[in-house]
Amino acid sequence: MHLRPLSRLMRLMETPSLASLHVYPIKSCAGTSVDSWRADPLGLVHDRRWMLTDEEGVFLSQRELPRMSLIKPEIKDGHLSITAPDMPPLEVPFEPGGSRILARVWGDIVEVAPTGDEAGRWFSEFLRFPCRLVHLPEDSIRRVDPDFANPEDRVHLADGFPFLLISEASLGDLNSRLDEPLPMNRFRPNLVVRGVELFAEDGWKNIRIGDMRFRVAKPCARCAITTVNQTSGTKGKEPLTTLAAFRKVNGEVMFGQNLIHESPGVLRVGGGVEVL
Repeated sequence: MHLRPLSRLMRLMETPSLASLHVYPIKSCAGTSVDSWRADPLGLVHDRRWMLTDEEGVFLSQRELPRMSLIKPEIKDGHLSITAPDMPPLEVPFEPGGSRILARVWGDIVEVAPTGDEAGRWFSEFLRFPCRLVHLPEDSIRRVDPDFANPEDRVHLADGFPFLLISEASLGDLNSRLDEPLPMNRFRPNLVVRGVELFAEDGWKNIRIGDMRFRVAKPCARCAITTVNQTSGTKGKEPLTTLAAFRKVNGEVMFGQNLIHESPGVLRVGGGVEVL
């Protein structure tokens, strides 16, 4: 069952705006919601500047380790404060010292800084898998896929792009097709917008949020992480089964849009969203 015409009319009468803003300090771990946040050349400050790797330096995610969703990093003054069920709190400095190493994020090799043995033991114990936590230094360069970006565009340790955007209306449409509605955190967006028609973001090319301009690079192909309950760390089958029935393009399930920002700036919840 789809949204009622009255609900759609009421939404269209709203001024499009940024409904919520989310930062994910450690790749594939829990995020935190903020009212305003600064963006630097890589994306939101502290967003996915850390990640877990295996002993070979290959990144880890909820695809293999769904319990990563239970790890909650909180941004403090000068460090991350990290908690997880039945574990003592862990503090990790923003800028770890020591020698750098190489790590792999999909097809990219990036220079990263290990955060130390204590952090490695903490994460290995909780995940029951040998791993280490690494940080992306500010001067470590990782380019966005040149098929969708300009040569100067950079990205942090996300799968491929600095920002992910989804509209509340699109999630509402998906939830109208599910037996049990899902929260937005299943899709781990940075930017959630309201006041637009369902899947309006599919047709956007350039937008402005507040004072920041963005290019809409490509739809986001969804993976098994969307099937992980972010509260329990357990896997299911939805929403991929339902999404595949109406959002599959060239064999991939699409939901949300990947964005590249034109320049640094500040984003605020409630800020206007303008399609350019």
